[in-house]
Amino acid sequence: MIRSFGRHKPQIHSKAFVHDSAEVIGRVSLAAGASVWPMAVLRGDVHRIAVGERTNIQDHCTVHCDHDYPTVIGRGVTVGHGAVLHGCRVLDGCLVGMGATVLECVIGPECLIGAGALLPRGTRIPRGSLVLGIPGKVVRPLTPRELAALRGSAADYVRLAREFLETSRVVFP
Repeated sequence: MIRSFGRHKPQIHSKAFVHDSAEVIGRVSLAAGASVWPMAVLRGDVHRIAVGERTNIQDHCTVHCDHDYPTVIGRGVTVGHGAVLHGCRVLDGCLVGMGATVLECVIGPECLIGAGALLPRGTRIPRGSLVLGIPGKVVRPLTPRELAALRGSAADYVRLAREFLETSRVVFP
């Protein structure tokens, strides 16, 4: 469902995809090729949320902002199932793993945040890093193969959204 909040309504590019069961509320912008999957919630009530081109927000994610911090997600980002992003910046080409929590921090481009990681407020992750654990720590730089996999994940979800729009229909038994 797409809802206004106060005087703000979501700005959704005609080539973005929002699943029927997702909630996109208030000051949220979705660029071309962005996709928001079942049961995800993007709530731009106290600040803005911007989702870049070809970025996917997967099932059961929560994306929120803070009075002092917008949430800005770059281009070609994959946000895995059940992740929580709050008042943060996730730069281009990242993958945030399933169940990860990212709080008021900055993730540099082309990073992989491992499943279940917790990035507390004020964390800054440099470009091309693998981050694991609670609290999340840089373990090592990503390999060229891992960097290619990040790009492939975003491209896969652009294709999947297109296929969903072309073939998915509500059915009754």
